[in-house]
Amino acid sequence: MYRVASPSEFLAITGVGIEDIKLAKKGWILPGQSCTIFDVSPVNYTFEVQAMSAEKLPFVLPAVFTIGPRVDDEQSLFKYAKLISRHDKLSSHVKELVQGIIEGETRVLVASMTMEEVFKGAKEFKQEVFEKVQLELNQFGLLIYNANVKQLVDVRGHEYFSYLGQKTQMEAANQARVDVAEAKMKGEVGSKQREGQTLQNAAKIDAQTKIFATQRQGDGKKEEIKVKTEVKIYENHREAEVAEANADLAKKKAGWTREAQVAEVEAAKAVSLRDAELQREVERMNALTRIEKLKAEFLSKASVDYETKVQEANWELYKNQKAAEAILYEKEKEADAQKATADATFYARKQAADGELYAKQKEAEGLVALAQAQGVYLRTVLDALGGEYAALRDYLMINGGMFQEIAKINAGAVHGLQPKISIWTNGNSGEAHDGAGGGGNAMKEVAGVYKMLPPLFKTVQEQTGMLPPPWMGTLTDSNVN
Repeated sequence: MYRVASPSEFLAITGVGIEDIKLAKKGWILPGQSCTIFDVSPVNYTFEVQAMSAEKLPFVLPAVFTIGPRVDDEQSLFKYAKLISRHDKLSSHVKELVQGIIEGETRVLVASMTMEEVFKGAKEFKQEVFEKVQLELNQFGLLIYNANVKQLVDVRGHEYFSYLGQKTQMEAANQARVDVAEAKMKGEVGSKQREGQTLQNAAKIDAQTKIFATQRQGDGKKEEIKVKTEVKIYENHREAEVAEANADLAKKKAGWTREAQVAEVEAAKAVSLRDAELQREVERMNALTRIEKLKAEFLSKASVDYETKVQEANWELYKNQKAAEAILYEKEKEADAQKATADATFYARKQAADGELYAKQKEAEGLVALAQAQGVYLRTVLDALGGEYAALRDYLMINGGMFQEIAKINAGAVHGLQPKISIWTNGNSGEAHDGAGGGGNAMKEVAGVYKMLPPLFKTVQEQTGMLPPPWMGTLTDSNVN
């Protein structure tokens, strides 16, 4: 089938006889080939890119891009044909591809610029966006034919441009008021200044006329000297070029002469080398001839001697191998016996080690259980004492016989000395009671116990620095005698 494309279209042909893809305006479509017609006319893409400046100010950038394939480059057409082969140029796939590139490059560029730089440098900003977008579109064979970036628009909730416009209007109004006041002032002052400036300018013009005439004469002389200098420089430059050309010619002649002499020497050396090679080949052939002759004379005798030696060596090797195999068998049996003994010893030691480990584990578990029980006991006693650590400490000391041990230590310390001992009594121990004497004696014993406690606590305080718990009473600062 013969196909013809319109002026703005191309044929993309693939299939039998075509390695990759073939582009044409018209042609025969043979059996086993496939043809797709694609349009290369540019398309307008309208976007509203939401970007954010370096100060984290969001705004909307409306833009219209006219994008199409690069028709003057065959490689770009190949890329565009592969892109458009399964999609129409107005399809959402192509539009999303172009939109993604434009939005991505625009956001990256705007993120590195302040809002003032974007607003004031609109031309440079537009040019940079086009260059970065075009660089990405090249891989798809697309070209930006035209682009238009519209006025920047505020995002809802971020009225930066509206506030900026109000600021500009207020500044313009204030400036207008200032300008009116300055105009009135200039009108009144200007009339007076004009009269004086008229006289000043007349004198100034006369002086400038004379200065200008003098300057023109000096400029004429400068130009004449400048022309003569340039002519002289040009002549010197030409002479230097001629000298440089002569030097180059002399260098080239010397090089050619040297190359000719080297070629002659190389030719002579080549002849000598070839002669030496031929002589060496002749000597080698003579040596080979003598070697063959010697081989023919001594080969038969050497062969007989060789066979004899080989048989003797084989017999000796066989005898040694058998002896070595017998020794190896004995060594293997001894090694097996030693291995069995070592395995039995290892098993016995392993069983003993396992038993010892089990005993240690059980002992450790007993210690852990004892520690846990003691912890429960101490927590129970501490809770019963209302959480007072001092009371718990005194209880443990009393329960553990600490005070009795202290008394024994003190007694041992003063043993053999003559300490001063104070005795506390109620002063009525010698009186006799009748009637209810039995009950009085019992209360007397109880009173004696209570009277004995203060000096005991006092002694403990002096020896250890510890006070009795509050529930057992307190000591006064006065000394009891």
